[in-house]
Amino acid sequence: MTTVRATGGGASPRGRRVARSTGDHRELAILRTAEALLERRPFPDISIDDLARGAGISRPTFYFYFPSKDAVLLTLLDRVTEEADAAAGDALGHLAEDPRVRWRQLIGRFHDTFRAHKAVALACAQVRGTNAEVRQLWAAVLERWVQATETAIEAERRRGAAPGGPSARDLAIALNSMNERVLYATFAADGPAIAAPDVVDVLLDVWLSAIYRSTAPPPA
Repeated sequence: MTTVRATGGGASPRGRRVARSTGDHRELAILRTAEALLERRPFPDISIDDLARGAGISRPTFYFYFPSKDAVLLTLLDRVTEEADAAAGDALGHLAEDPRVRWRQLIGRFHDTFRAHKAVALACAQVRGTNAEVRQLWAAVLERWVQATETAIEAERRRGAAPGGPSARDLAIALNSMNERVLYATFAADGPAIAAPDVVDVLLDVWLSAIYRSTAPPPA
């Protein structure tokens, strides 16, 4: 929903080491291994030896790239959220052209990105209660999306397409938090959950109803 921050160059605040070259193949191998393992087992059951072995490197070499397996998970979450931002593109910048289409694009692209990296999303959700760094990173990402949604709602109200109501920020928080929980339930089959083919359309109708008091907002 917003411009993505750059992550290359310089040490990460989470202690991730700087690779010797951009896109270092060993670093990428560690990340690919981690995501593949997460599709088969819970994050706590994955060891550094598992990650090193899957990447074809030694345990000491692993530590050149990441100080811990938590840092690997955080980097994966960074990459997925950046991919979601890139997929969303400038949908909100053209909202007035056709609000229903643009909001659906936004929700759909976020859904598709996180579904493609479902194992990472579920692992982060599951460890967030005990991992402060994951919790802080996700809170920062969610705040970014809330601010983008808030700005879009305010713009729709200014042009007369959306009526007044709760503060745009409060509405943005509620809608983004709903998406987070609903998508988690669908991906994890953590019932009651909306069936995967229907989840984007259901979320869209709730967003439109909340923002426009209608599921048929007027175009420009």
